[in-house]
Parts: sequence; C-alpha cells; structure tokens
Amino acid sequence: MSHSWSTKEHKNSNAPTAAGQKRPRNDGGNKVTVVLGAQWGDEGKGKVVDLLATEADYVCRCQGGNNAGHTVVVDGKEYDFHLLPSGIINPKSISLIGNGVVIHLPGLFEECEKNEKKGLKGWEKRLIVSDRAHIVFDFHQVVDGLQETERQAQEGKNIGTTKKGIGPAYSSKASRTGLRVCDLLGDFKDFSTKFKNLVHQYQTMYPSLVVDEEGQLKKLKEYAERLRPMINKKIIN
Repeated sequence: MSHSWSTKEHKNSNAPTAAGQKRPRNDGGNKVTVVLGAQWGDEGKGKVVDLLATEADYVCRCQGGNNAGHTVVVDGKEYDFHLLPSGIINPKSISLIGNGVVIHLPGLFEECEKNEKKGLKGWEKRLIVSDRAHIVFDFHQVVDGLQETERQAQEGKNIGTTKKGIGPAYSSKASRTGLRVCDLLGDFKDFSTKFKNLVHQYQTMYPSLVVDEEGQLKKLKEYAERLRPMINKKIIN
C-alpha cells in the first residue's frame, strides 16, 4: 500500500468551506479519532492514519505486529512502516506502540534504522513503547513456519501466514506463557529462565526446533538497553 501527501498541501481543519463558512471548532474537550479495520489490514488503515496524523497530538497503535505494512510518501520521500505508527513522520506528534501489539525487537529497530536513512528524524524522542506489550521472539517465527508446514501436510492447505511469528506470539500471550517488555527490562536472570522455559515448551511440541538460547539472550539484552529510554515516558505535558 502507498499513499502520498505533502506538508505544504495540508489544509487546517478551520479553513473556509466551499460555502465560505468555517468549520466549527471542537473546543468542548479532547477529540479522539479511532481507525478500526473490519478486514485484515488490506482496507488501508495505514493510509487513513497517515492522513489523520497531520493534525494528531498522539498516534497510538493498539494491536497487531510486523506481519504486514504500508508505504507512505511525504514531501517526495518514501517510508515503509510495519510496526511504527504512521504518525512517527509528524515531528509534532507522539507515537505510541500499545500493550496489545506484539513486538519483534530486531524488526522494530531495523525498521527505524531503514526509515532514518530515508530521512526520518527524531523518532527516538517521539516513540513510546508500552512495557506491557508482548515480545515476538525469533523462535516464534520459526514455529510459525513449522505450523504452516504441518497444516499443509495434514490438511493439504495452509493459512498463508507471513511467518513473522505473530500467531505463535499471541498464542503465548493467551496461554500466559509469553514474555512482555517489562519482563525483559526487569531482572534479566529471571527473564532468561522464563525465556528458556518457553523455548523448551515449543521444543516439546516441535522436536525439530533448534534455538540458540544464549545467542538470542545476548541480543535481547542489547535490545533492552536500546528500548529502555522509550518506556514509561510522560506523554502529557
């Protein structure tokens, strides 16, 4: 998906209408706009959010992961988003990744770095991540692929998942065995034990699953320090 707009072309909501009248201001309180998709994302939620973000103080994402995405073009520059809310482009807007989102940390930082090279600036100061969001681990992605293979063998068809680990991560969340950002930022020894227990749980179900536990834990510890400044920021001035 792609959408293009220019900051120069944006019209303020109080600009005169065709009849020469000004649109009424909403001064009665805070205004909240919700973009809710009725399908699987293909209806273009990202495009709509991107347009609305030009006037938003906060853009909050409440669910999903990096299994899909969309492209927007702003002032001739193209940006690709999978986890980041579209509002991250707006220098006056705060972007929030909420607790209902499942986050693949390598994917998040790779996305930030790629868009930074394309011109995205100051995203670290404007991005807030909920410490209650669940984490998508690399082995979740492997399990996603194994499940697809299993479905194909047993039923002759599969779901067509993007194999980004979203389904298995939500399954871990639902079964209360998943790990959240707050677990990662807390006692790392305790986190490591829970991580290994979760790995062993999946290896029981999928004996072919091989996980470099120590290697992944080392990387996760590094991601934790990069992520820490984005947690529990004050979002109200």
